Amino acid sequence: MDLVPAPQEPLQQPLKSQLGPATAKVMAEHLGLHTVGDLLHHYPRRYEERGQLTHLADLPMDEHVTVVAQVADARLHSFASAKAPRGKGQRLEVTITDGSGRLQLVFFGNGVHKPHKELLPGTRAMFAGKVSVFNRRLQLAHPAYELLRGDGEETVETWAGALIPIYPATAKLESWKIGKALQTVLPMAQDAVDPLPESLRAGRGLLPLPEALEKIHRPHTKADIADARARLKWDEAFVLQVALARRRHADTQLAAVARKPKPDGLLAAFDARLPFTLTDGQRRVSEEIFTDLATEHPMHRLLQGEVGSGKTMVALRAMLAVVDAGGQAAMLAPTEVLAQQHHRSIVEMMGELAEGGMLGGAEHATKVVLLTGSMGAAARRQALLDLVTGEAGIVIGTHALIEDKVQFHDLGLVVVDEQHRFGVEQRDALRGKGKQPPHLLVMTATPIPRTVAMTVFGDLETSVLDQLPAGRSPIASHVVPAADKPHFLTRAWERVREEVENGHQAYVVCPRIGDEEPDPKKKSAEDEAEKRPPLAVLDVADQLTKGPLGGLRVEVLHGRMHPDDKDAVMRRFAAGETDVLVATTVIEVGVNVPNATVMVIMDADRFGVSQLHQLRGRVGRGSAPGLCLLVTEMPEASAARQRLNAVAATLDGFELSRIDLEQRREGDVLGQAQSGARTSLRMLAVIEDEEIIAQAREEATAVVAADPELTGLPGLRTALDALLDEEREQYLEKG
Repeated sequence: MDLVPAPQEPLQQPLKSQLGPATAKVMAEHLGLHTVGDLLHHYPRRYEERGQLTHLADLPMDEHVTVVAQVADARLHSFASAKAPRGKGQRLEVTITDGSGRLQLVFFGNGVHKPHKELLPGTRAMFAGKVSVFNRRLQLAHPAYELLRGDGEETVETWAGALIPIYPATAKLESWKIGKALQTVLPMAQDAVDPLPESLRAGRGLLPLPEALEKIHRPHTKADIADARARLKWDEAFVLQVALARRRHADTQLAAVARKPKPDGLLAAFDARLPFTLTDGQRRVSEEIFTDLATEHPMHRLLQGEVGSGKTMVALRAMLAVVDAGGQAAMLAPTEVLAQQHHRSIVEMMGELAEGGMLGGAEHATKVVLLTGSMGAAARRQALLDLVTGEAGIVIGTHALIEDKVQFHDLGLVVVDEQHRFGVEQRDALRGKGKQPPHLLVMTATPIPRTVAMTVFGDLETSVLDQLPAGRSPIASHVVPAADKPHFLTRAWERVREEVENGHQAYVVCPRIGDEEPDPKKKSAEDEAEKRPPLAVLDVADQLTKGPLGGLRVEVLHGRMHPDDKDAVMRRFAAGETDVLVATTVIEVGVNVPNATVMVIMDADRFGVSQLHQLRGRVGRGSAPGLCLLVTEMPEASAARQRLNAVAATLDGFELSRIDLEQRREGDVLGQAQSGARTSLRMLAVIEDEEIIAQAREEATAVVAADPELTGLPGLRTALDALLDEEREQYLEKG
C-alpha cells in the first residue's frame, strides 16, 4: 500500500511564506489552515451580490455572521459609568437595514470615533460580528466593518467583483481579510496538480482544477460558482472513493478459508426446528452472506436493520453455517449486559443444538460459550479451553475476547454488534486471531443512509433488513409540550399508571444522571438560553415516586452504577418485579423486555433524531402496542420541536436518518474518519450529492482495478496523500 512520495508542489508551501506571520498564525490556530493549498480549499460559504443586501430577518443567533447592509441612522449617546463617572461614557448606536429587517450595532468608549465618522446614513458596508439579543432586539456589539464604495475604488473592486464571497470566518479573522489573503495566493492555483484522470475529467465535462479554484473564489457569474462547485465536489468524492476502493482491492488480495454449510448439518437442523418462517428479507440477506462465506477471500459486510428486524437471527444462521464447515464464530457485543442477553437468546433459539458434548445434546450440536471480563476464574478457564479445543463452535462476548490469552481452534467468522461503539483497533486485533483472516459481519441498528454507507463504511458491502418480523406491534409516538400544555404532561403520567395497572411496564429516559459536579465552565449556548440544566434521572425518579407515580415500584439505572448493580436492576425489570425504570440512554442498545409498552423521554429535544428512534425501539417488542411520549419544553416554532414532530410522524429509520443528517450537517457523520481539519468534506453534502458519490465510487473502482498502485496518476497520489494523513490511513486500514 506504500505510495511513492509525489514531488513537492507549490501548494504545499507554508502560508507564512506568503502572508504576514500574524495572519498565518491566526489561520493556523483558528481555521486549521497551514499551507497555500489549505487556504485555496477554504471555500466561501455563500456569496453576496454587491448591489443586494443580506436578509437580516434570518440571522442565526450566537453565530459569527457577515452581512452586507445599509446604514439607516446613527446616534451618539453619553452615559455615566464607573469608568466615566461624569457622564463622559460614549455609546454609538447604528441601525442597519436591508429594506425588510433592521439590526442594531453598538460601539463603546474610544471605539466610537471612527465609525461615527464613517458610518453615515446611506453608506453600504459589510459588517461582521456575533449576533446577540439585547432588550429583545438582535444586535452586533463592536462589529468589524468594511465600507463598500460604489466608486470602483481599487481595493474593493479587485477583492470582489459583482459577487462578494463570504468565507467561514472567526472573530479573530473577518471574511474580507480571508478574501484579501486569498487574492494574494490565488495566482498559485495555476500550479495545482489535478487529481482527476484526464479521461474522466473530459468525459464528464468538468473544469480543470486551477480554473475551478479561480472561479470558486472569484466568480463573475452564478454559473461560474455552479461549475466550480460541481468540479470540486467530484474531487472530494472521487479521492475518498479511491482510498476506499484501494482498501477493498487490498482485501480481495487476502486469502480466507471458504466456509460452505453442509446440506444436512447444524444449520439445516436449526432451520427445521424454527417455530416460524423467516421473512423474505432475512432469506435474501442470508443468501448474500452465504455467497460471501463460500469465497476464498474475507467477507466484509455491513448488516443494517431496524431494532427488532431479526438481525440476530441472520447472524446466528451465518455462525451456524461456519460451524458446519468446521470453523468457529465469535460475536462481539459492546457491553456485558448485551453479551449476556445475546448468549441467553441464542442458547434459547438453538435448544438442544447448543448442548454439544452433553447428554441430551443433538447429534450436530455444538457448544455456545460466553466470555466476559467479570466471569469467575473457573468459568473463564473452561470457556478458554472450549475455544482452544474447538469444542465451542460459537463464542459470545465483550472486548474480553480480544485479550492475548484468548486462543481459537479455527476462527472463521467475526460478528460485531453495533459497530459505532466498537473501536477499529479492536476489530483488527480480533482479525489476527484466525490462522487466515476471518470473515467479518458488522451489524448496526442505526439506519445509515446509502450515501453515508458509501462514504463511511465504503470498504464494506451493505445488506439491509427492512421488514419487521410478524408479531411486532406498532409504536404510537406523540410530542408532549410540557411548557405550552402542562396538562398533557399530567395525562402522560396517568397513561403510565394505566399501562402498569394493565400488567405492563414503562421506561422513563432522562439526559443526565444527576450526581455530576456542576462544571461552571461548561455552559453551552442552549443551556444559557434555557437557564435550566437537562433533567436528571435521580431527581426525576424522586419526583415521580413522591408524586404522579406514587405507590408504583420505581427503580433507576445509569452508566455510573456498578456493573453488578446494573445487571440486578435489569434482571428485576426483565422479570417484572419493577414497574417503572428511570434511566439514562444506557438502555439504548439491547435491552429486551417485551412486557414494557410505554416510554416517556424527558427533555427529548436534547437527544438526536437517530438516538430517539433507537430508544423508542425498546417498547412494543411484545404483542401489546407500544407508546412513546416525547416530553419537551421547547416552543412550538423551534427547530427542536420540528425535529421531535418528525420522529413522532414516522417509524421509518432510514427516513429519520436522512432528516438527522440534514440537520446535523455532514461534519459529524464521518466522525473520527473526519477528525483532521484538512480531510473534512468541504463541498460535498452527503445527502444531496448521492449521485456524485455513487458515480465516483464506480469510477474509483475502475481506476483502482486497472492500476492499484496509481503509478500513472501522480496528481491523484498527491491528493490521496493529503487526504490520508497518518491517522486517517490508520483509520481506513482498520475500518
